[in-house]
Amino acid sequence: MFRDIPEALTLRMAELEKTDTRDRVDGTQHLRRLRQIPPDTGRFLALLAASAPDGDWIEIGTSAGYSTMWLSLACRARGRVLTTYEILEEKAQLATQTITTAMIGDVVHLVHGDFLDHADSLKSVGFCFLDAEKDIYDRCYEAVVPHLVPGGLLIADNAVSHEADLQPMIDKAMADERVDALVVPIGTGELICRRC
Repeated sequence: MFRDIPEALTLRMAELEKTDTRDRVDGTQHLRRLRQIPPDTGRFLALLAASAPDGDWIEIGTSAGYSTMWLSLACRARGRVLTTYEILEEKAQLATQTITTAMIGDVVHLVHGDFLDHADSLKSVGFCFLDAEKDIYDRCYEAVVPHLVPGGLLIADNAVSHEADLQPMIDKAMADERVDALVVPIGTGELICRRC
């Protein structure tokens, strides 16, 4: 999976990494700021996704599509399609550009809109990556967990960097008898929930 990453995907990753680094150094607060996961988290997500059971794969919060590219590697390895949701127009345009430039449109379906408006259509979810505005994490958790298949995974980003904001949801996941949960201190911290 990591040994034969297509050049188009590698080039787009490098471009987004450069933009993200520049924005962090400049302290850019503009809407365009990507706030994407680091590369080691991308590899970690791809490995987890590649091990996920059968079921739909979703991503909540696409931004410019950096994590989407990592997940697309697992999609290709497993013959899956990722549906990714982005609510912001400018970021949906960047994600569309990423999907086209990285040539991953065959394994990624972008939905420009609020995931919560589509949550009722969930059926059986094998994998979910949640990296959106922190104030909707709890609602997304409650929308996804009932639809996880046995062994299905929900990964929530920023579990360490935004611990103060996310602690109530993290506590809920740790006490939730439907899942086994663990916070992994990679990148900005990942809450991993596996459906029992």
